[in-house]
Amino acid sequence: MMVLGIDLAWGDRAPDGVCAIRISGRCSAVADLRLVKGDQALAEWVMAWAEGREALVLIDAPIVCPNRTGCRPVDALVSDAFRREHAGCHPANRTRCARPVRIAERLMAEGFRLGWDVRSHPRCLVEVYPHPALVRWLGLQRIIKYKRGPVASRRREFRRLQRLLRGLVVVRFPELKLDTASRRVLRAPWSKPVEDQLDAVICALIGLHHVRHRGRQTEVFGDLATGFILVPAEVVRSADG
Repeated sequence: MMVLGIDLAWGDRAPDGVCAIRISGRCSAVADLRLVKGDQALAEWVMAWAEGREALVLIDAPIVCPNRTGCRPVDALVSDAFRREHAGCHPANRTRCARPVRIAERLMAEGFRLGWDVRSHPRCLVEVYPHPALVRWLGLQRIIKYKRGPVASRRREFRRLQRLLRGLVVVRFPELKLDTASRRVLRAPWSKPVEDQLDAVICALIGLHHVRHRGRQTEVFGDLATGFILVPAEVVRSADG
């Protein structure tokens, strides 16, 4: 089975970070980590890794977004649940999120289905959001603020994120074999391309967690009709000291 994590650019100009994890029995391995640019390249990457296999695709973007304005119910649910940790969602609607919905529709035309039950359909497409996952996995009181702020602060927070993720992989995913690219992004100095690829790794780890525990340790916010987000359900002791 393949778990494919995608840090999707909402617009058409920036590249997407993509990470493929291959699961074989109790073992798993990062099989690919890179940037791709444009709808066609992204669809080709997904289909190449999904060909002849079961596949779970996890996208950090609002792939179900029926509302033309305002925000989705799931955005409010996640924001309420993680407000204290500053991990709320940005309001999503079709006006702002045309590309994520377009990508989802394209993949569904290729045989993927919206949903999180990988036992009922061999190819599932889900939305994830790294910040709440990291809050729960790492027991954070506040999100790691590597997305915004002064460059020096972002670099410092990014190094912190990398350190915590290295520990998380060892403790929570001991069966996962990293490749050269994933080892590099877990240590490389901050840059936007490195950040996008690391976000893709987090998306893929959420999928690996979901598959490994057969969905029993995943919380689903929202629904298929108005939008849903998968978040790891367990809360662990802080790895941040």
